[in-house]
Amino acid sequence: MQTAAFFRIEGTLTERSALAAAAWITSNAQGVGERVARLGNVALAAPLRFLGEMQTGAAATRVTWMGVRGMTEDRLILLGEEYYEKYLKDDVLDVGKDLLKQAKKQGRRVVLISDNVDWVVAPLAEQLGADDLICNRFEIRKGKATGRLEDPVIGGNVAGQWARSFASEHGIDLDASWAYGASAADSLLLSAIGQPCAVNPDWQLRRLAKDHDWPVVEK
Repeated sequence: MQTAAFFRIEGTLTERSALAAAAWITSNAQGVGERVARLGNVALAAPLRFLGEMQTGAAATRVTWMGVRGMTEDRLILLGEEYYEKYLKDDVLDVGKDLLKQAKKQGRRVVLISDNVDWVVAPLAEQLGADDLICNRFEIRKGKATGRLEDPVIGGNVAGQWARSFASEHGIDLDASWAYGASAADSLLLSAIGQPCAVNPDWQLRRLAKDHDWPVVEK
């Protein structure tokens, strides 16, 4: 069986969150009034992420992207590409790049996981030479976003479940695989993999890593 290295993009490869991307994209809607209305959904999602991320990750992710409702697919693709060029392309964390290069050198299948949407992070996955990318995708009807995400919605509380399903489908030995995360929301992902590693962890994940004797890597 092959092994894999699962990387949560947010925190391990970039400091920018999906919330930041959603705020930027919705703030670039055409009209001032439209921008204000769209940003309201992003603001609503923020407290959900701070109040029990592991339980509300998917719910917060859904709310985060509701602000794109009515935006055209072409506009969203353009904004996603612009966000990548402005904020992700040249801002990959050195520690994340080093860990990813090490995983590839060891022959592991590199799998990136993100709360973000494909039009933002797909170029990053290509840049880094990842084998697979699991992220969110907008539901599009008649050329416009409905404000909903396609299932399965990727949030903090489903990454571990997805990793197990992915491993089963692709013949991956999870016990011999690695996972890298940076926040408490990643704890379920790390717990599902045999070799978990906390990267620049927040205080909650740092405490969990200490309790479970997981390695911690700092930038």
